[in-house]
Amino acid sequence: MNKCAVIIFLLFFASCQKHQEEKVIGNILESMPDQYTKIISNPDKYKLQILYTRIDRNKKNLPFFKTFSYRANSGEYFYPASTIKLPVALMSLEKLNKLEVTGLDKYATMITDSAYSGQSSVLYDSSARNRIPSIAHYLKKIFLVSDNDAFNRIYEFLGQEYLNESLKSKGFINTEIIHRLSIFLSEDENRHTNPIKFYNEGRLLYDQKAVESKYKRRMNDPVLLGRGFVSGGKVIDQPMNFANKNFCSLEDLHQLLTETLFPGSLTGERLFKLKTEDYEFLYRYMSMYPGESDSPDYGSTYDDSYCKFFIYGDNPNSIPRNIRIFNKVGEAYGFLIDAAYIVDFEEKIEFILSAVIYVNENKIFGDNQYEYDSLGYPFLAELGRKFYKYELNRHKNYLPDLKRFKFDY
Repeated sequence: MNKCAVIIFLLFFASCQKHQEEKVIGNILESMPDQYTKIISNPDKYKLQILYTRIDRNKKNLPFFKTFSYRANSGEYFYPASTIKLPVALMSLEKLNKLEVTGLDKYATMITDSAYSGQSSVLYDSSARNRIPSIAHYLKKIFLVSDNDAFNRIYEFLGQEYLNESLKSKGFINTEIIHRLSIFLSEDENRHTNPIKFYNEGRLLYDQKAVESKYKRRMNDPVLLGRGFVSGGKVIDQPMNFANKNFCSLEDLHQLLTETLFPGSLTGERLFKLKTEDYEFLYRYMSMYPGESDSPDYGSTYDDSYCKFFIYGDNPNSIPRNIRIFNKVGEAYGFLIDAAYIVDFEEKIEFILSAVIYVNENKIFGDNQYEYDSLGYPFLAELGRKFYKYELNRHKNYLPDLKRFKFDY
């Protein structure tokens, strides 16, 4: 076979493989209720992207992965909202480990000062039982209720340059995290991060000075979406430019989650320098429901399905305890995103599912007129149920041993 024929064969094989991958998800989409026909028949409008990873085990319980894709495209921008908290959480634990300071860990007291416009300080955390701010407590709040201030404090610990260059070096080339959440700061203010000190029983462990990032953006072209946005209480009749917003492709997010749950699964080597106890900490709080937490104590403020879009996102009732969802969601500007590892300990089910949908019919950003409740949440919940049913009926040569992901909450 000559070189030209080989190239043609490889292109044909790749095309067939892509078709087969899309067919798996396509069949599931075709089985969705009629109320979602407008989404499925017009995925471009709703910016629908889906990634599904099938997991099979061998007799030694080693996992093997096959990922199926539907419209996943790093060139199609969506606002990642709170999903970018996942890489920030991983990077914060890795940075603590890399510093190699005796006594400095995720439980050390973290005091944040202010030294630049737009910054604020943190001396105590009223949501912690001991009122002590720490990386660990911020991470709990990030995964339990997607707390934005907790994210901002960890962003300030990492800084733009360290965070983005580190992620790039690990191969996550379609992710950029360049601003805090909830508070509206200038590009310059987001480049500056606070001075931070870590203590253990009053003893200074680590003193991080204020930092000005010299990070050079990778995404500089305009990213224009919608037909208007709210500014100063008025609607500006022109597309909104997302070029100065955070970015994370669905592929990167899906891979970040996979690497978190199955370290070394992407390259054969662990991409993040985390300890066993770090992973166990992440798994516990990624899968814990808010009502199960006593520090922070959320009481009955949040339903089990809060921050769990797949399967239960349209259901305020309790989630059966045999099912756990290790995930991170995002919600803003009409975008809904979930990246989840879903397990059922009784049925021996496990799979990874990530999806994004855009529900903003009037195409105005910032007016809070989004179709989350009427369309977005129900669609993602039903999508999760369809994949769960698919996995329930899928034959497996070896059932998984999932005890690594089982915790007493």
